Amino acid sequence: MKDNLNELFAFMAVAREQSFTRAAGKLSTSQSSVSQTVKNLEQRLGIRLLSRTTRSVTLTEAGEQLKALVEQPLQDIEAGLSQITELKEKPAGTVRITADEYAINAFIWPRIRDFLHQYPDITVELSVDYGLVDIVAERYDAGVRRGGLVEKDMIALPISPEIPMVVVASPEYLHQQGEPNRPQDLTTDHDCINLRLPTHGGVFTWTFKDRGRELKIRGEGQLIFNSIHQVMEAAVAGYGIAYVPESMARAHLNDGRLVEVLAKFRMTFPGYYLYYTSRLQSSPAFSLLADALRYRS
Repeated sequence: MKDNLNELFAFMAVAREQSFTRAAGKLSTSQSSVSQTVKNLEQRLGIRLLSRTTRSVTLTEAGEQLKALVEQPLQDIEAGLSQITELKEKPAGTVRITADEYAINAFIWPRIRDFLHQYPDITVELSVDYGLVDIVAERYDAGVRRGGLVEKDMIALPISPEIPMVVVASPEYLHQQGEPNRPQDLTTDHDCINLRLPTHGGVFTWTFKDRGRELKIRGEGQLIFNSIHQVMEAAVAGYGIAYVPESMARAHLNDGRLVEVLAKFRMTFPGYYLYYTSRLQSSPAFSLLADALRYRS
């Protein structure tokens, strides 16, 4: 039974990573060991599970069937063993969370700095990702998304207030280009510093409130980033107008390096939620972390 489980764990690692080298890294072993373990499984079953070339590793039909059969049971075993490991005097274990960089910098990191000192046996792994990640398939313990984007079968815990957005530019830029009076002016008379997100399939649409209705604008400019912090730096440097969370721009607004425009058209988005499956409710490490992240108004 022990050999069978080792073979299945090795096979699943290769199936997920589509690479013996990356699978070996996940399992903290050598590539040759993983390759031999999977070969042993194929020999025992009498059928090929993987198609190997010099450039890729793909599943055969039998491999796809085996993956579908054992993936969830193996995840349940891993989760159960992790929870048993954590039943010590001091909570321990690794908690993996995926979130966008603004959520990590504004709401997660400030709340876990003291938490990490308080619980030195708990490891927190934060992965920056703007995509709508399947946390179960990607083996994350939890994800962070704005309200309205969380799947209904997940448990959701609020970790932030609502997010007001601001349109900002440097005084130098506004002196040269003038201030926009309406959101529509952004499409004709201004350089917009855009953000490209995988969740939107293109550049992020700027949304405004105009007499109770939502107005969506797609401005153009010379710069497109996939990091909101780079958008902010470019705005401070005078390269155009940016659309960012108010809390992110607040310090620059206070010291005069940025100026807000179109304030009467401000849009406020729902706050962020930590979302996860019910299997984590009994994990001491995760419960402590979730409580530390919970938003208390």
